[in-house]
Amino acid sequence: MRKTAKLATTALSLAALFTGASMAPSVAGAADDASIKMGKEVAYDRKKGNCLACHMMDDGASPGDIGPPLIAMKARFPDRAKLRAQVWNAMDNNPGTRMPAFGKYQALSEAEIDAIVDYLYTL
Repeated sequence: MRKTAKLATTALSLAALFTGASMAPSVAGAADDASIKMGKEVAYDRKKGNCLACHMMDDGASPGDIGPPLIAMKARFPDRAKLRAQVWNAMDNNPGTRMPAFGKYQALSEAEIDAIVDYLYTL
């Protein structure tokens, strides 16, 4: 019986470790609700981020299909800095991309880019 309990505890611990689950809440890098809301607004704004022009995301109407769907963003970009760099200037990572360099050409402010990244991390 003890061996079974120990195996179950070990399996649950490993599952938590590999899925990133934790008993302690994550504070570092946690986005606040206002930033997430702003990020969604900028991402959906046809005159600002306009992410829907190229990406399927969340509950967006009439999404484009040029870029990949914006889903499972934490899993796809475990390093938040890489996701931010992608939004700031995707051409650094992929010179042939059609994605605008929102930061490099100052199409979006640094705060707007940070907010978009906060929002994307909720998808």
